[in-house]
Formats: sequence, structure tokens, C-alpha cells
Amino acid sequence: MAVTTTDITEDLIRDLLREQHPDLADRPVKLGARGWDNQVWRLGDDLAVRLPWATQSADALLRKEHAWVPALAPRLPLPIPVPQRLGEPSERFPRPWIVTTWVPGEPADRAPVTRAAEAADTLAGFLTALHQPAPTGAPVGRDRGGPLAGCAEGFAQGLASATELGLIREPDAVRAVWEDAVAAPGWTGPALWLHGDLHPANVLTADGTLCGVIDFGDLFAGDPACDLAAAWILLPDGAADRFHRAYRPAPDTATLRRARGWAVLRAFSGLHIGHAGDHGRPGGKSTWGPPAQAALRRLTATVRR
Repeated sequence: MAVTTTDITEDLIRDLLREQHPDLADRPVKLGARGWDNQVWRLGDDLAVRLPWATQSADALLRKEHAWVPALAPRLPLPIPVPQRLGEPSERFPRPWIVTTWVPGEPADRAPVTRAAEAADTLAGFLTALHQPAPTGAPVGRDRGGPLAGCAEGFAQGLASATELGLIREPDAVRAVWEDAVAAPGWTGPALWLHGDLHPANVLTADGTLCGVIDFGDLFAGDPACDLAAAWILLPDGAADRFHRAYRPAPDTATLRRARGWAVLRAFSGLHIGHAGDHGRPGGKSTWGPPAQAALRRLTATVRR
């Protein structure tokens, strides 16, 4: 649901900067991307302005990033957009907005990983560094990071819809992955920091490997299996095993089983958004479909081993 009625333009951004951060107002401004929650505008060579435009929840997500991401960024081995300034709601624009660092690269849904081994090691290093115990008061996940059984209805609806649309060829194999994941023992360790939304549009590539991770709006503390699903979503065929060997501490079997379930849910989202894009519907992105199809193929192959 679109909730921002104000047209977001270069002139608006420059006016907002003049009002609240005038030292940045004379930098060049140009559109970078229109994301699910926010629009991203380049601000000179090294900064970006992110403004919520399409979901009501975006306001809280931006404030969460501003509060927590700066402390996490120094320990991470890949560039991420680090909040620098917070813009408060005003008469000109009634929602919060932030200025972050700009991370160069192409989203992986448009420029997929091709250097599998290097990307697997890079992703493992990034998540090893991120997945540290979170402090008391850290945010919790909106609909992820807890027991998979709580997502059973969403799984059933996603499978039925994708199958009806002809997007899934082997629904029984997909269901087997899910049922195995739900049956796995739950996470008993500490709540770890998680990105929470590692799909191809939120990972940047250059020269065939990962070069950055963006959009920390879903940052929360929970079960690392939620993020470890990225091995099947982001990496080429055959790279997941290398990722699991490089990640520390080495994930146990139960964690990997749960991670497959989270990967199925992520793939369902990609299938539906990709299908909507293929048919020109609002919010659709055709580039999301192929990575989701590839992920399901990899996941169902693990059942047949």
C-alpha cells in the first residue's frame, strides 16, 4: 500500500537538506533506485538519501537502522550503507528519512554471482562477523527468526499460489524440504544479530562476486538459520557446501535444516514478485523470479541426495 503522497523529486530532497542538513544541500542529487520500502537517491559520490515511499512500516525500519547499524558496521568485512544523518518529519515531507554512505555495485538480481568459490567465502566471512550475540533490547524479527512452525500458514498459501500459477514443478519435493525444516530441533543458542532480508536485490556484486550488502531495515536478533538460507538464494550451484564449511561456528545439521525452510519461504516471495513483474503489476520485479527458481531447484536437490 502506497502511503507517501508527496512526490519525491530532486528539488524536494534538496529542500529537505537545506532545512535540516544544509552542509549537504549543494551536493549533486540523482535517483539511485526505487526499492520496496524506500527510494534511494545518490548524494554526491559517497552518500545517499533514503526516503520511505511505499509501506507504512518503512518509518520504523529507517529509525532502527539509524539507531543500530553504525555500531555494527566497523566489524563487518563488506561495505554496508552506514547512517550518517537522520531527517525528521516536517511540513514539507511528513516522514523520517536518513542519509547513509553509498555502497557501489550492482544488485545480484541483475548481476548474479559467477565466481562461486570466492562469493561463498565472502558471504561466510560477512555472516560470521555479523552473527554475534545481540544486546538486551535489540530488535526482534517482524515475521522471521523464530520457530518455522509459526509460518506454516504462509508456507501453505505460498505453495498453493505458486503451484497454481505454474511456478513450481515439484510441489511435493518443496513440501518435503519444508516439513523436514519444521521438524528440526529449534535454536537454543543466544539471539544473534541477523540481517534478516538477504535476497538478491539486497546484495551487491562486482566482477562476479559479492562487494556489498544493503538494506538493514529488517535487522534483528534471532536464529542464524534465517540468514544462512542465503547460501541457496544467493550463490550458484554447488557453492552452498563451501559456504557452510567456511562459516563459523560450523552450523549443525538442525540449523541447516531450518535454514532450508527459510530459503523456501524466501524463494516463494521471489517467485511471486517475479511473476508480478512479468505481468506488469505494481510492485513486481521480473529479475526476482530466476534466482528464486534456481534456489528451489537447489533445495529440492538436497532432499533427493
